[in-house]
Amino acid sequence: MTTVVVTGATGNVGRHVVRGLGSRGIPLRALTRDPGRAAAVLGPGVDLVRGDFAEPESLHAVFAGADQAFLSFANDPRQVENAAHAIDAAVAAGVRQVVLLSTVGAEAGAARTFSDQHGRIEQRLRSAGVPSVILRSGFLMSNLLGSLPTIGQAGRIFLPAADARIAMIDPRDVAACAVAVLAGQHGGEETHLVTGPEALTFTDVAHRLSTALGRAVEYVAVPDEAALAGMVQAGLPPWLAEGVVGTFQLLREGVNADTTDAVRRLTGREPRPVADFARDLMAPLLAR
Repeated sequence: MTTVVVTGATGNVGRHVVRGLGSRGIPLRALTRDPGRAAAVLGPGVDLVRGDFAEPESLHAVFAGADQAFLSFANDPRQVENAAHAIDAAVAAGVRQVVLLSTVGAEAGAARTFSDQHGRIEQRLRSAGVPSVILRSGFLMSNLLGSLPTIGQAGRIFLPAADARIAMIDPRDVAACAVAVLAGQHGGEETHLVTGPEALTFTDVAHRLSTALGRAVEYVAVPDEAALAGMVQAGLPPWLAEGVVGTFQLLREGVNADTTDAVRRLTGREPRPVADFARDLMAPLLAR
């Protein structure tokens, strides 16, 4: 039976890829720098293999004998270099299919950092010659978790989204698309833009959260400069805060304003609405 290497296994999408593969009985190895933390996130029974993108030699044992890989890379100044090391290790091991998590708006040479990084990673994967499927994710609903403190304290979401319409997607649906491809439900070398079921403004999102969470939630639009200063003050590295603000600039330009049928085509079901994400994953955290 095929073995799948999962990178980013404790991330918002990766953890659901691990669970989805496990529920299908598909053997997997989860790459992690910290097995103890990964075990706490993923639970028992997951084959955790220590490796570090910054130590390319550590990746050989991770990919040895694997047939497929789900590659996801956290935002990092060395993200493209990290991805290149993983792709090289997968190719050297003879991996026959890679599913790459990318992002809407990915384009090598783009002005915004995250778009450029993901675009260059896509470019690197295509040049590697390994059969691949690229999932360009819309704005993840899990990004809403960053607003939990202000929702809990003041019933407000402060973001520089203005009135952008965003077809945000539940990370569980992105993972379900990846699992469907890895399980052989969908073949081919393609790029899919995966989105949620509707394009919403953050005012719309606040209304849906109010109903789903049973508490009043209001969206407050803030300028880029205030958002940047607030994130840095909260402890985000400046490069990361600048990347997040750049993402919202793209969203205001309409990069994620259209919906697609990718989730239905790949998984056979419709993507979840934001109310489901709120009830399932936000409400329990707010209740703590």
